Amino acid sequence: MSTFRVGAVEGDHSTAHLVYTDHVNWILLEEGSDLTLVDGGYPGNAADVVDSIRQIGRRPEDVRGALLTHAHVDHLGGLVSLSEKYGFPVYADPREVAHAHREVLHQAGPRDIAPMAYRPAVLRWLAGIIPLGALSRNGIPDAAPFPVGESAAIDLPGRPVPVAAHGHTEGHSGFLVGDGAVLVSGDALDTAHGISKLSGPQLLPACFHHDIDANRAAVESFTRLDATTLFPGHGPMLRGSVAEAAHRALDRD
Repeated sequence: MSTFRVGAVEGDHSTAHLVYTDHVNWILLEEGSDLTLVDGGYPGNAADVVDSIRQIGRRPEDVRGALLTHAHVDHLGGLVSLSEKYGFPVYADPREVAHAHREVLHQAGPRDIAPMAYRPAVLRWLAGIIPLGALSRNGIPDAAPFPVGESAAIDLPGRPVPVAAHGHTEGHSGFLVGDGAVLVSGDALDTAHGISKLSGPQLLPACFHHDIDANRAAVESFTRLDATTLFPGHGPMLRGSVAEAAHRALDRD
């Protein structure tokens, strides 16, 4: 079990909750008594996801669907068992669906990590994530493309709006939630990571990205957003201009 903290941003029609742990985050979108889950942590975080749902006064049976920012094990892993147990659908960007199915795998492996493995921070990070199931290669065979209709928003609680952010993986996606005030940035833009010496807005090391240039272009697109809170895939939430945070991360890279 992991220690987690929950922070919330209230909109006019829904509340967005960031669940922040030492290794990865997930998001709960609450609208009335219904929920949307965005990402699900590592396989070993499945029970933590359930606990976080109960902490905000809801039940896992209230989840109407889950969205993936991307299909790396630390974001998809918990959803593998949870979607099967509670019967909710899982959706991803159309370009990410094959990754979620594990028809392809765009993920850093031992060869990518080995050149950094001598660093104490990397060893501590590995010691924390391997027990959570970091080596799992399980996918979600019935993951489907986002059900986007005539409007830009997905027809799920919280009305999340996809923001194409390809690069970290081929079909990586962000989401605008909280009536557009919050950007869920996945791993395109983070505020901390277990192997990073930086705090605040930052890009992950190059070895974690499928396409480095495309990821930078995605973060550059964030500089044109009006969102005022960042919900990253790793690290604490950041209140303030998301556009400024994106600029800062690009300048630091």
